[in-house]
Amino acid sequence: MIAFLQEFGVEPPSLAHADAAGLVCAMRASKTVTPALLQQLSQSQMYLDYERAFSEATGLPLSLRPVDAWRPAHRGKRHENPFCMLMATRSRTCAACLQVQEQLAQMEAAATEKTVTCFAGLCDSAVPVRLGGELIGLLQTGQVFLKRPSRARFARTTRQLVNWGLDVDMKALEEAYFQTRVISPRQYQAVLQLLKVFAEHLSLVSNQLMVRERNAEPPAITRARQFIQERQGDPLSLTEVSRAVNMSTFYFCKQFRKATGLHFTEYLSRLRVEKAKNLLLNPNLRVSEIAYQVGFQSLTHFNRVFRKFTGQPPTAWRAALPRP
Repeated sequence: MIAFLQEFGVEPPSLAHADAAGLVCAMRASKTVTPALLQQLSQSQMYLDYERAFSEATGLPLSLRPVDAWRPAHRGKRHENPFCMLMATRSRTCAACLQVQEQLAQMEAAATEKTVTCFAGLCDSAVPVRLGGELIGLLQTGQVFLKRPSRARFARTTRQLVNWGLDVDMKALEEAYFQTRVISPRQYQAVLQLLKVFAEHLSLVSNQLMVRERNAEPPAITRARQFIQERQGDPLSLTEVSRAVNMSTFYFCKQFRKATGLHFTEYLSRLRVEKAKNLLLNPNLRVSEIAYQVGFQSLTHFNRVFRKFTGQPPTAWRAALPRP
């Protein structure tokens, strides 16, 4: 645990001496830093080592994801379920998987875990990672049966797929379905207990990173980033943001560049492109819909900016997404 903290340059904390009032203020602004915070955690060597060990020990995939992620959680992960891989290639069933994601994200304040069963009978579970009392991410695993699947259950599943109009290779589907991992409820609870212990470690580190962030960034810039995050889908000008934080345009530009390393327009464009990349994972959304949803006023401008930051237009980026 100490090595995990030191990896981020954070001294091993004594939470009893934390500035509680300051931490509450930091948590209220956390919507602007949560994506970056989760990225730091998910790319840390500690997390990568844990994910690898967890998957090798249990044979299950593991993901650390944002609460509002709009993509299959285990796409491309080690031990991803072959049946789920097949389902993710079809828009209707992909939407059903995303519905499970949404149900898992609706975590009650006191919940320590949540398990949801999909239309095909497979279970997915999420354990919350919290910053204080705020839910900032989910440790998710699953794609398993908690009892051996029956022929009758598979028949109901295939009838549902036919009703949805899906054209799939039923032989491959059947093989993948009955190869799905089966775990007893008792074993599965032990797996979730491992995740709950690790989630507590991640929460502790998140608190410390948040305190460090609060101390490193001027409050006005934190408010500005929150203002931008909340209104990124609307037409947004430098003047409007600087007024919102009671700073002159010139001084705001200087402080914002110092704190973020980016000019305002580049910061806003990058934020919109990252949001667009997340939405492009949803096959049911058109590129034009996504462009306007994230705040671009024309499809041409969206294509140009997206290409600038990713090296390819949005349609090509979506087409290059890994497929099972």
